Amino acid sequence: MTTFIKTGDCAKVKAPGNQGEASEIVNKALCGAKNVLGMLRWLGPGQQFDAQARQDAHQLVYLMEGEGVITLNGKGYPVAKSAGFYLGPSETASIRQAGKAPLKLLHLVVPKLKG
Repeated sequence: MTTFIKTGDCAKVKAPGNQGEASEIVNKALCGAKNVLGMLRWLGPGQQFDAQARQDAHQLVYLMEGEGVITLNGKGYPVAKSAGFYLGPSETASIRQAGKAPLKLLHLVVPKLKG
């Protein structure tokens, strides 16, 4: 069954610290998704999203709009629309807003398969 999700109607919440805002757009309650959590994230000037290590999951962070700097293993990489990073279980990275426009990110979290 195909489910239409009007992402503009999904609740936006302030993320902890100075990590902008986030909205869950794919989850069990919205569309029955059991094996993925999808979020949109917005970062304004001076804000940064820290993707924390998750032993139980893989993560993908994709830059949809704006410019930023991704930090991987202590090194910063300037990025723009269509860039992103994949994190395996226990890996970390961060992305901060840079440039004039806010960042819009797609953040997917997929549980690690057991077995």
